[in-house]
Amino acid sequence: MAAAGVASIGAGITMPLMTVVFGRLVANFSEFGGGNGPTKADFSHTLDRQCLYMLALFIARLGLNYINKFSFRIIGIRMSAKIRLHYLQSLFGQTVHVLDSMPSGSAAATITATANTLQLGISEKLGIFLEYMATIISAIVVAFTYSWSVTLVTSSTLLFIVLALGFLLPLAIKYHAQLTKAESKADSVAAEAFSAIRMIASCGAETRTVEKYSEWIREARQAGQKIGPVIAVQMGLIFFSFQAGFALAFWFGTKSYVAGRVDNVGTVVVVLMSVMLMVSAPLIAISKALVAASDFFAVIDTPRPVVGTIQEPVVNSTSDIIFEDVHFAYPSRPSKKILDGLNLRIQANKSTAIVGPSGSGKSTIVGLIEGWYTLNDQPTIAKIIEKKKKQKGKKDDDDESENGKEPQASLEDLGPRVALKGSISTCGHEIKDINIKWWRSQIGLVQQEPFLFNQTIHQNVASGLIGTQWEDESEEKKREMVKEACKESFADEFIHKLPDAYDTQVGESGIKLSGGQRQRIAIARSIISKPSILILDEATSSIDVRGERIVQAALERASKGRTTITIAHRLSTIRNADQIVVLQHGKIAEQGTHAALMAKADGIYKGLVNMQQLSLGEGDESNPVSQERPDAIPEPEKHAIESNDAKSERSSRWEKLKLFNSFGRLLQEQRSRFPFYALALIFSAGAATAVPLQAWFFAHVISVFSETGQRLHHDSAFWSKWWAVLAAGVGVCYFIVIGVSTNVEHFIAAVYRQEYFESILLQKISYFDHEDHATGQLTARLSSDPNSLKELLGVNTCMLLVGVFSLIGSLAISFAYGWKLALVALCVILPLSVGASFHRIRYEMQFNEMNEAVFKESSKFGAESIGAFRTVSALVMEDSICDRYENLLHGHVVSAYKKARWTSLIFAFADSIGLACQALILWYGGRLLLSGEYSVFSFFVTYMSVIQGAESAGQWLSFGPNAILASTAANRIMGVRSTRVNTGQGSSGTLPDTTEGVKIEFKDVYFKHPYRDIPIFKGLNLTIEKGQYAALVGASGSGKTSIVSLIERFYEVDDGRVLLNGQDITTLGLHEYRRVLSLVAQEPSLFAGTIRENILLGVNEGEVTEEQLHQCCRDANIHDFIISLPEGYNTQIGSKGVSLSGGQKQRLSIARAIVRSPQVLLLDEATSSLDSESEKLVQAAFERARKGRTTISVAHRLATIQNADVIYVLGEGKVLEKGTHSALLKLRGGLLADGKLISFCLSCIISLG
Repeated sequence: MAAAGVASIGAGITMPLMTVVFGRLVANFSEFGGGNGPTKADFSHTLDRQCLYMLALFIARLGLNYINKFSFRIIGIRMSAKIRLHYLQSLFGQTVHVLDSMPSGSAAATITATANTLQLGISEKLGIFLEYMATIISAIVVAFTYSWSVTLVTSSTLLFIVLALGFLLPLAIKYHAQLTKAESKADSVAAEAFSAIRMIASCGAETRTVEKYSEWIREARQAGQKIGPVIAVQMGLIFFSFQAGFALAFWFGTKSYVAGRVDNVGTVVVVLMSVMLMVSAPLIAISKALVAASDFFAVIDTPRPVVGTIQEPVVNSTSDIIFEDVHFAYPSRPSKKILDGLNLRIQANKSTAIVGPSGSGKSTIVGLIEGWYTLNDQPTIAKIIEKKKKQKGKKDDDDESENGKEPQASLEDLGPRVALKGSISTCGHEIKDINIKWWRSQIGLVQQEPFLFNQTIHQNVASGLIGTQWEDESEEKKREMVKEACKESFADEFIHKLPDAYDTQVGESGIKLSGGQRQRIAIARSIISKPSILILDEATSSIDVRGERIVQAALERASKGRTTITIAHRLSTIRNADQIVVLQHGKIAEQGTHAALMAKADGIYKGLVNMQQLSLGEGDESNPVSQERPDAIPEPEKHAIESNDAKSERSSRWEKLKLFNSFGRLLQEQRSRFPFYALALIFSAGAATAVPLQAWFFAHVISVFSETGQRLHHDSAFWSKWWAVLAAGVGVCYFIVIGVSTNVEHFIAAVYRQEYFESILLQKISYFDHEDHATGQLTARLSSDPNSLKELLGVNTCMLLVGVFSLIGSLAISFAYGWKLALVALCVILPLSVGASFHRIRYEMQFNEMNEAVFKESSKFGAESIGAFRTVSALVMEDSICDRYENLLHGHVVSAYKKARWTSLIFAFADSIGLACQALILWYGGRLLLSGEYSVFSFFVTYMSVIQGAESAGQWLSFGPNAILASTAANRIMGVRSTRVNTGQGSSGTLPDTTEGVKIEFKDVYFKHPYRDIPIFKGLNLTIEKGQYAALVGASGSGKTSIVSLIERFYEVDDGRVLLNGQDITTLGLHEYRRVLSLVAQEPSLFAGTIRENILLGVNEGEVTEEQLHQCCRDANIHDFIISLPEGYNTQIGSKGVSLSGGQKQRLSIARAIVRSPQVLLLDEATSSLDSESEKLVQAAFERARKGRTTISVAHRLATIQNADVIYVLGEGKVLEKGTHSALLKLRGGLLADGKLISFCLSCIISLG
């Protein structure tokens, strides 16, 4: 850092030294041209010496620039990498609620786009800032050395610039912060939408989601358009001051020359050039980097919870876990008490089952044992930021809900806070005092919604060994342990059927596996380390009956000899528990063994059991494994592996456009902005006239110093006044150009960002299954691509026009006054400048591509890890994740180091070549002056013109990287737009009449996933009559959910047809068709916002009355809970409904489905997350809701479908058996060709009766 700083300062000093050399040359030229100066020999000698000085400055600047640019680039990348890593480490060092307090996707956006801004600010702008500061300070020293009086007068323009910046820069920073915050909120909406795209599609909520996204984009646009006038005034004043400084310097300089205070014109030129070196642009860039850094340090500076240090041998994991008088409320709802004086002893080496209604605190106990939550108050990220602002005496204008968009009814303010108290201990020590990583390594956790990392099956299971004694075992030993754990969880049976077996990539969040397969992988991961404590939070909820029974047997074997805590809704899974605890309202209502609790006549537990209508006698479940062998049936996979030929993008119908074609296409689309572009074009030409006019004025002023007497006074005043007029004109032109173009670019960014988001939402569902379209990547691309278009169609384009017009004007005037010098410039200087700039752009593009590719991978990994925080912490993977993230970042630093060695040389050469070019022009021009071919006036007109022309060409080419990036972004946006699904208009068929019901038919359907090889259906034929209640059962991977997906038109069949009332569904308008359907998925998808907004997601506002809304919620058994909240239906539920329990989220999803009044109700394990009481009530609601409707239910829990009109048993890609519950029971004695599957059906049905 020190070497880089010294080199930057040295490079900055070369510029004022150049002004000294140039000033002396100007004086010599002026004196020689006046006829009273040096002889030709003296002039030639001085010319050669001064040009050699300038050449030496070029060499010095080249070396110093190389050092500072190379060093700061590496420093910027390293610092960015370290801050990214530290940010991730700081997040993982917090408790869960700190992450819950952050908007969805904000952490991912910070670790990608914001980090890139910070990197740019450090690697490029910081070095430039130091260089400019050195230039300013040394220039002031040089100026005062030559003439303190002229310096003071001329410096008034610099003082004016500083005052203008001091007043305007804080406004620019404020509005930029508002812009960044609004874009972050928009990114959060997008991240939620992409992660729950199936639910949004099924609800037809694309338009509503786009409107919600657009509100934040509109706010971002407004903030951006507020920046425009500020920047316009700032730049207008700067360019005015720059030109006015010339007028003022020459006016006062001539007066000083006449008065004898100045020896010659060279002194005035030295002072003027020194003072005019500006510092504004780097300040703006540094300020943006500071804003970006604040996003990181808001998290990094958040106080970490106090971590305990006690571990073995002081404590062990084989003692009782004791809850004493525990009072607890979630930080997101601190007024809502969850545990109310809970006293519970979880006995060591025994099995404890915890049951109770949704919201009774079952999963809360798991969170407290895992240390995700503590009994201490801790601030959220939002509170830390707010606190810092208050300390600075600033008001957070962005948090004011001007339009009521997100009132953030800060749940903690809705009522008196619950006092957190009590203790959770083991071995006589509170868990908070125990080393949390050691403690978690002793626990094997299987959650209700399993999360798998985008790795192989082997790597996912082996991650359960992290933090244990087997972490450093050989790979061979780990493979043996992985296989053994998978056999115990019965995952081995389907793994061997996959093409790559244990080396199969599972995809983002395990998308390539079915729910049951993911759950079994998660169970294997939890038991591989043979933990002392096993926590099963609804561990078998996503597994079919056959799978549940065999996995339950495996879990019972695994629980022998260890402390086991089971959270259960299905009471059949816990009958053998040593202790059953019944929670109600955060307290223990009953406690005892199954037999003891069943003996209580009016017991709560007995009532729950009766509600499930399960016969738990000895004869029904004597030997589940002997009834169903693990290899009893083949298990065709619902999701196999992506085929090689499917890896290419399916949206390739769009033919990519080249740069100028895409630019023209974009301009054509923005026809409504043409008046603004015309205005910008006119005033860009006006701003560009400053360059040739400045050269002409400069030559005239230099000539003035050759005059004497009254003519000197007259001409000095005349040209100074005209230069002042030029300054005013230039200032006005730049004000209009930048004001108009900034307004346009933020408008364009908002338009294309909204359109891009809408186009992505309207892609086929298979688009989101592709590995390149993960949520984090799509969110980052949605943010960066429209910004690239903004660069192409905004201020940069206008600066390009200014550069083009300046180049044309400069070349024209230089050829008019001195064609020889102009020709040398055109043939030598321009090629050198253009060549250096071309190679600079080329290497910059290569570097940016490498930077994007590497950070794309690390950002995707970081975003995935943050999203799986609970899984990461439970598996003690924080250090492992951070190490892997660090390795990804380190690889980028190494690659960047190699690339930066060459790019920095090109950059340094491009930045320094101007000095060598000036030396050449001055030397050759001096020779022409000596020969008498040129006058002093014609030389300076030509010299200033060609130098300005070269700078304009460089400015033109500097637009190249942004233009290429924008062209790529434009192709991506247009490509996605060209493949969006037509949801309404243009369909060939009309939706048939559904008032009398809906009949659904599958006719000889063949289907496989677009990105996978293994077929799911091979000639499926299935008919569901109008008003019929049909149930789909079968092994995991048999295609049950695929039928729902095909009905919802998430995918299209490869062959065959799906009919609705006899009409092919592919001929119907998608949006109108989906209005007939309502889907309740296995994993509930909720969004940040109020309860009301989530329930009404799939209907238009005004269609549902308040009473209808309440009735739907009563039917879903959620109304009483909602009205118990201080804000009722207007309660904010947080990102993904984080403040609700699993059962509460599912019941909200059910209410959302019912409120749509669908003709077809699709239930994909709709009650799997509900407790017995809620399930009974919701099941009754479904019984009411399905009357007059066609209902299709995917079920693992066959007790929920015994009243179905028809049960379809799926397997081998087709229907194997169908019939009513009673009809299938009668098949018990007569097994035919499909005996294996029929026995499976019967073993499933046994659990019904």
